Amino acid sequence: PLYGAHQAHNAAVALSAVEAFFGIGAEQPGSLDHDTIRRAFASVRSPGRLEVVRSSPTVVLDAAHNPAGARATADGLSEAFGFSRLIGVVGASDDKDVRGLLEAFEPIFAEVVITQNSTGRAMNADALAAVAVEVFGGDRVQVEPRLDDALEAAITLAEEENEYAGAGVLVTGSVITVGEARLLLGRH
Repeated sequence: PLYGAHQAHNAAVALSAVEAFFGIGAEQPGSLDHDTIRRAFASVRSPGRLEVVRSSPTVVLDAAHNPAGARATADGLSEAFGFSRLIGVVGASDDKDVRGLLEAFEPIFAEVVITQNSTGRAMNADALAAVAVEVFGGDRVQVEPRLDDALEAAITLAEEENEYAGAGVLVTGSVITVGEARLLLGRH
């Protein structure tokens, strides 16, 4: 049920670790069988990692907070979803490579709504927006310092031009931003 090749790779590493510890398919007590593994993978969840939390428009949360994570998220979105238009909501921590993060998302975001989370580590929305304008151009950047306002603005943008079925929103940039968005969107 997880999206993105990077999550499949993570699952394979986790399975390898379990196999090394318990053994798999062996005749020894405590070993795991293939059916148990299939059932476990079928029910796995990874909150905040390409997690769909709303439909119409689809809202996806991903806690990517560095350029490599953003590239994996962008690839996973392109692989798993057929968005005709994708709006980003980005709130990052002050100590991150925000330019690299934004550059990784630039090819897939039609527009980006810049925000900030409620922690002292959050990058100021105006400072983040200044970098976003350099990456995206001023016409593709909107600033909403409050996350609830940013979510509303992104959903409104996704609903423009009768894009209900094909548009999406990605909330990203920080584990904290995604956690706060989960709460705002009714996930616990």
